[in-house]
Amino acid sequence: MAHLTQNPADKERFICVYPIYINSKKTLAEGRRIPTEKAVENPSCAEIRDVLTAAGMNVYVENKMHPREWNRDVQFRGRVRVQMKQADGSFCQEKFTSRKDVMFYVAEMIPKLKTRTQKGGGSDTSSQQGEGGKKSKKKKK
Repeated sequence: MAHLTQNPADKERFICVYPIYINSKKTLAEGRRIPTEKAVENPSCAEIRDVLTAAGMNVYVENKMHPREWNRDVQFRGRVRVQMKQADGSFCQEKFTSRKDVMFYVAEMIPKLKTRTQKGGGSDTSSQQGEGGKKSKKKKK
């Protein structure tokens, strides 16, 4: 994992991606930045990091919270820093030329992760059924 130096020029080459930006459960007012139909249900920092690392991007996770994230749960904690440009100003990868490119790519790839597909289909309905199963177990206790 790369770490930023104190040089402000280095910081400009990185962008921040908070999970809230691509969370389909959030509204635009709550911090989502891409259309709901392209967003992902409750993405985590680890998933964003894994997807971008697999794409060959230079990323690291910071222990920060988005200001609009009211839920202070550890699951929603974190911010991913992504290096967009090289020292000479050229893009690290031509397919990622803007923040939106990165967010759309991450949102597209997270549902394909093994951690998501192993739940049984990886669609929204399967995760809702999983939550329902957890609720019924709590009632039996």
